[in-house]
Order: sequence, then structure tokens, then C-alpha cells
Amino acid sequence: MIRRAVFLDRDGVLNQPVIRDGKPYPPPDLDHFKLFPNTGQALQRLRSAGFMLIVATNQPDVARGLQSSETLEAMHRHLRAALPLDGIEVCCDEHSDRYKPQPGMLLEAAREHGIDLSRSWMVGDRWRDVDCGRNAGCFTIHIDRGYAESLRMAPHATCTDLPAAVDFILAHNSSPTITGTSS
Repeated sequence: MIRRAVFLDRDGVLNQPVIRDGKPYPPPDLDHFKLFPNTGQALQRLRSAGFMLIVATNQPDVARGLQSSETLEAMHRHLRAALPLDGIEVCCDEHSDRYKPQPGMLLEAAREHGIDLSRSWMVGDRWRDVDCGRNAGCFTIHIDRGYAESLRMAPHATCTDLPAAVDFILAHNSSPTITGTSS
């Protein structure tokens, strides 16, 4: 069976990032790991529409020694308990073909779960997420948080938050033929 998925970046899409000098960073510990409001309800709407839900997140702070793998896993246990996720793909190595903007995490998940990438979505808040989704052949949604960085590739859509992105995906669910739209 060929499935559709929505791939979700973690920091800035599901949970609140730490902002320094206009750029987002992962929360340093579980005490600072806070989901955005309505995240669970938004993902449940996608689940009810038949989408698999897979987090695809770069976490270079683990490789840099700025965050422990135990802290990272505690955050992901929290995500699994709070949200209807089918998987969490993580890359800590900036030189890996799994590290966004490379499409490795999405390609591996597609092979593992029988996902049709051409009927799937990547939702992220940074240029790496948009480029990763494009490189994998997915439709892309940029959640614009107003960071001090520019996109490199154009997303298929730009939204203000995850619930708006879910609305957009569900509105284009049957035939996602879209070009440069915003909501």
C-alpha cells in the first residue's frame, strides 16, 4: 500500500524554539521544551485524513556536545506521548546525506513506510526544511516565523503556523496541484 505523509520539522513547527539574534535554536532541556498551542489537534486532523506523521529534525547540538543524547531522547519521548506521530527521524551529523537540506531522512522514511513522496508534504520553518522537501519531491510549506534568514528555494505555500498549514494541506488533499500560494 502506498501511503501519504506529512513530514514535520521539530523546533519552530511543533515546539517553540529559542530565538537568539533573530535565529531559532533548539530548547536546551526538557523544561524549556514547549509545544505550540493546538499542535495535537492540528496533527489529529491530518491523521484523520489518512496522512502518516513523521518528524524530520536536524539536531547538530548533540554532535557539538551542546546537548546530550539523553536530553534529545527525553524530548522525543515527550513528543511521542503528546502527539499522534508515526516516527521521528533525527540527524545530528552535519556531513550526512540525512542532514537537511539533503533528503536522506525523508527518503529512508519513504522506503521504510511505503510513502509516496510525490503525494506528501514537508512542513518547516527554515530554508533547510523547504529545500529538503523539494529535494525529496514533496510539496512544501514554509511556516514563516520572521527569522533573520532567507529562503533559498520557493515553498509551495507559506503559512503563519501549523494549524494554518494543516488547513492548507487539507484544502489541497485530493489533488495537490499548487503553485506559490500563501495562507
